[in-house]
Amino acid sequence: MKILLFGKGGQVGWELQRSLAPLGELVALGTGSQELCGDFTNLEGIAQTIRIVAPDIIVNAAAHTAVDKAENELELSRVINTMAPGVLAQEAKRSGAWLIHYSTDYVFDGSGDKPWLETGPTGPLSIYGKTKLEGEEAIRAMDCKHLIFRTSWVYAARGGNFAKTMLRLAQERDRLSVIDDQIGAPTGADLLADVTAHSIRSALQRPDVSGLYHLVAGGEASWHGYASFVIDFARQAGLDIKVAPDAIEPVPTSAFPLPAPRPKNSRLDTRKLQNTFGLNLPHWHSGITRMLTETLERPL
Repeated sequence: MKILLFGKGGQVGWELQRSLAPLGELVALGTGSQELCGDFTNLEGIAQTIRIVAPDIIVNAAAHTAVDKAENELELSRVINTMAPGVLAQEAKRSGAWLIHYSTDYVFDGSGDKPWLETGPTGPLSIYGKTKLEGEEAIRAMDCKHLIFRTSWVYAARGGNFAKTMLRLAQERDRLSVIDDQIGAPTGADLLADVTAHSIRSALQRPDVSGLYHLVAGGEASWHGYASFVIDFARQAGLDIKVAPDAIEPVPTSAFPLPAPRPKNSRLDTRKLQNTFGLNLPHWHSGITRMLTETLERPL
């Protein structure tokens, strides 16, 4: 079996290189790949690459994820997040390959306080959310065999992330202000990659599982709760933390105005995924603890 992975340099793409390798021959591409095209602004190049590689599985971990920059980059966002997935779907349909694609909680308007179902009404607030939703729709319209995984609040031990930022600030400042009215589930890139590999194995045996799934870690938190957990863990691990536990102030989203609106309710209902693929999604504490343990063994 041959697997073609786009977006190898991102947090999820990096972990996918590990999780997908045991399944078959893996061809992993990034924007700087030379012999084959991994640049999603080159739609013809992407299509030609798929025809050359002739994969059984196409995995798309590439996206324009700079949420605030996207507000002023509609054309670029649409090419990368909408048109390129459409090309992947067209080539998958032509060849009979499976397409694995990642989407986002930003396709919802963030209203209410219940976890969103896959069938829930979408209403993206930002260019990023709109173009990612259009990417989903382009894949479904092509009717190829596909797995679309919507996720949220992705982090990884490799590269920067919210937890590392909080740890750095907690060592520098006496007080911190962190948003407490956005709720979601911090989800590790390693969890996404492992679930993807498991789901691919199932999909190859059961074509009827083709469709859309929500994939996040268990539990929920605000950014304030997330930050407090991270800082408390680091304090107990012996890191020199300057900010006191009662000096982490919860504040509303309006305290930090940004170009792109964020959904306040990013809870995603994962029962469909768990029931279909026979999976248990661990609580977000588990993944964050593992990531922090690894991170604190080396300089931040």
